[in-house]
Amino acid sequence: MTGSRRGDLFSPACPTRRLLDRLGTKWTSMAVKSLSDGGELRFTELRRRMPGVSQKMLSTTLQTLVADGLVARRVEDTVPPRVHYRLTELGASLEVPLSALREWAEQHMARIDDHRRRAGLG
Repeated sequence: MTGSRRGDLFSPACPTRRLLDRLGTKWTSMAVKSLSDGGELRFTELRRRMPGVSQKMLSTTLQTLVADGLVARRVEDTVPPRVHYRLTELGASLEVPLSALREWAEQHMARIDDHRRRAGLG
């Protein structure tokens, strides 16, 4: 990528910043985790595995993941059409860093929540 300033989060061209802009939502992380655990899933099954996600938000999240090449979409020619999603090889490679982030959160969020309570923010 021409002109990227690697490792400079202050640069809009920074690969890390660009990735965080795309993957920084809870729904994206949950979709990747659900597809990693479940293999190929239909839209309705994926939504069932993601409590609280609306149909519109899941649809938008999946469209973004498909456009980024992280998820593959397969449509069965039935009435109504059955739509299936699965991680691509690139998408599957995200599970390791996302798993590390989940592990970090499980180890440290209680302390962060405690600090927020003491600061009067939670």
